[in-house]
Amino acid sequence: MGKKEKFIVHVDMDAFFTSVEQRDNPAYMGKPVIVGADPKDGKGRGVVCASSYEARKFGVHSAMPISIAYRKCPRAVFLGVDMPKYARVSDEIFDILEGFTPDIEPISIDEAFLDISGSYQLFGTPVETCCRIKQAIKKGSRLTASIGLAPNMMTAKIASDLDKPDGLVVVEQNDLLKFLYPLPVGKLWGVGEKTIEMLKKVGITTIGDLAREKAEKLISLSGKNGRYAWELANGIDPREVEIEESVKSISNEYTFSEDTKNKHLISDTLMYLSEKVSRRLRKSWFKCRTVTLKIRFEDFKTFTRAVTLKRPTNFVSDLYETSLRSAKEFDLKKKAVRLLGVKSSNLVDSSWQLDLFSESTDKTGKKEKIHKALDRIKDRFGENAIGYRG
Repeated sequence: MGKKEKFIVHVDMDAFFTSVEQRDNPAYMGKPVIVGADPKDGKGRGVVCASSYEARKFGVHSAMPISIAYRKCPRAVFLGVDMPKYARVSDEIFDILEGFTPDIEPISIDEAFLDISGSYQLFGTPVETCCRIKQAIKKGSRLTASIGLAPNMMTAKIASDLDKPDGLVVVEQNDLLKFLYPLPVGKLWGVGEKTIEMLKKVGITTIGDLAREKAEKLISLSGKNGRYAWELANGIDPREVEIEESVKSISNEYTFSEDTKNKHLISDTLMYLSEKVSRRLRKSWFKCRTVTLKIRFEDFKTFTRAVTLKRPTNFVSDLYETSLRSAKEFDLKKKAVRLLGVKSSNLVDSSWQLDLFSESTDKTGKKEKIHKALDRIKDRFGENAIGYRG
């Protein structure tokens, strides 16, 4: 029996932050919208976090200094980053995606991989399933998504980026190499500007050029990464969409659309992640003894800081305060942050009781009541009906 064909979907929301702002304020529709730091009439020191398609026509893009963005497009609508709002909309999108398959791997607040190999039959063909996903997102959120459908994760991600906004690009197994070979080599995962320049010097500019080279030559140029790039160029990507199967820990991560040093954005993101983990702990009837911060910087160096608490908890405030303290151990002014994660582990049943003679028993009991009340509201009106703010 042959290997079962895989159907991997990459869903990428179009200009997510600015699209949410345009949706919520019709006066912004059709206008250039820039989300990021305060431009201060061209004297601001921060950067652009996101730009609408209208703003991109003026040459404004993510990570650009806000002062330059202001000079390029002074009449744009400049807005601050409203992470709690974007997180609420993101939750709505993921609720929609879960209606198509349980095999979902979130990549960031506005994109995810789906493996529909075992579920597409419920909706028709794989292509029809993608069309229904797009329709459901548009109907449920009034936003558009671009989708790539392919036999593996890398190709699906490349495909989703080729026909934005509101695109659908399908790559079938028989056409995999025909699709990949003409594309610029920079489309491959992990091939950055420095690698592009290095490959250009030896005559490699397209994925096809890279695929036709001998693997040994690429290994001599960049070690094991050369082998990995060669495999990707030849359509070899055996990775699976990762879903959590056994509950040894409960975690959530967020990858920023652009690396950031904004302490308020970092703090808000940790609160968002702590709320997500806290809610999942209570829904699973768990408390955790250990809280771990994961932080990845702009140079892709990743660190974790685990803190074991005196008492098990599933409170938002405990998760947030612990992860925030861990984050402050790093010099966040020197290097921009690329990814944050909050993980709860060393789990125990939530019926675990505090020492009856503990001085904090009354205070803890009040917190329990607050969280249960929040849970009841969310159970009745949806996950985004209310949030915890300390």
